[in-house]
Amino acid sequence: MIWNESRECMSRDEIAVMQSARLRKLVNRVYHNVPFYRKKMQELGLEPGDINGVEDLHRLPFTNKSDLRDNYPFGLFAVPQSEIVRIHASSGTTGKATVVGYTRKDIEVWQECVARVLAQADVGKNDIIQVAYGYGLFTGGLGLHYGAENLGATVVPMSTGNTKKLVDMMVDFGVTAIACTPSYLLHIAETIEERGQLDQIKLKAAVCGAEPWTEEMRLQIEEKLHIHAHDIYGLSEIAGPGVASDCQYHKGLHVYEDHYMPEIINPETGETLGENVTGELVFTTLTKEGIPLLRYRTHDLTSIDYSKCECGRTLARLSRFKGRSDDMLIIRGVNVFPSQVEAALLEMGETSPHYLMIVDRKNNMDTLEIMVEVDEKFFSDEIRELERLTKRIEAVLRTALGIGPKVKLVEPRTLERSMGKAKRVIDNRKFE
Repeated sequence: MIWNESRECMSRDEIAVMQSARLRKLVNRVYHNVPFYRKKMQELGLEPGDINGVEDLHRLPFTNKSDLRDNYPFGLFAVPQSEIVRIHASSGTTGKATVVGYTRKDIEVWQECVARVLAQADVGKNDIIQVAYGYGLFTGGLGLHYGAENLGATVVPMSTGNTKKLVDMMVDFGVTAIACTPSYLLHIAETIEERGQLDQIKLKAAVCGAEPWTEEMRLQIEEKLHIHAHDIYGLSEIAGPGVASDCQYHKGLHVYEDHYMPEIINPETGETLGENVTGELVFTTLTKEGIPLLRYRTHDLTSIDYSKCECGRTLARLSRFKGRSDDMLIIRGVNVFPSQVEAALLEMGETSPHYLMIVDRKNNMDTLEIMVEVDEKFFSDEIRELERLTKRIEAVLRTALGIGPKVKLVEPRTLERSMGKAKRVIDNRKFE
């Protein structure tokens, strides 16, 4: 096993000492170089010298995505434009794009962290990895690309677009690892199965992220492709992919705490929560130069475990994400996350992981319909069997969600496949 043992196996006290030193430097840097943070700290009556270490983290102001948009494009940069060697940005579909800049050192740190992720997945210099994330302003493609090169692996910059060609190259090049969204990997698995090429591939590992997925989906991917699949986490505002990843034991995502300091807060009050308590994930970028961020609110819901992992790493571990505080659906007063639907369906074993939630409002009452793909054999059987399956799924989902959805069963491939993030929800209430 390859890892950065000097950073990944330190004691918790050693980690705290390192983080405190880096936090002091970070606070001093943003106070003097970013007017936004200087104003925020002054409003709180803080000066750089007031922050002595991680014990004072809670005193610092939060940063929100809206702050990046309000300071579009370069208002939060902490270095001159001449030191920025790359820019990434969000799509801006819900407003102005969020823009992030990287210095040469930022790129080097990013490459190192992604290389550590791949090493956790047992990918090394003798492997050939297909990067099937989107390239361009999106951080996924280039993040995995340069991280894999940093590790010494051979990179096939496949991106997304032509799944059949991807499978052809997977076979012809002897690809041993792939990086893509989990929903797209299931689509790839379906294509391989349809073409009868499972025995022709050499794939052994997958690094999947960019969207929430369940343990049940991971197991299904591993069973279909006879590989081991790992969860990778990141977000462009912090760095991109490579902020955290799980090891071979799949008991949480190890955060690279030498660069990214996590905390969990109550999303309603902002209060810092303790270990193994679910709340909103917040990050402080300890070493980033281009656009360092204090206490960035991710809106991702998870918990932190600080105990030593079976793999030997002492890094904090994030539990599998339950959803997002800002994407959470409230239906008839009940909090509902798409991941709950996915987990329930996969646990049944009679459905595929392809589903679509349609939320509407009729006569001032919220309604939830869930379209679920099932094997075509159910459509060739008697109609009563289809009705019985529908009722079973409705009962399982009612228990999982706490509300009773209407289930509509559809044939395989009825729902649109995505090469990026899967579209799981249509909320028509937003357009009334």
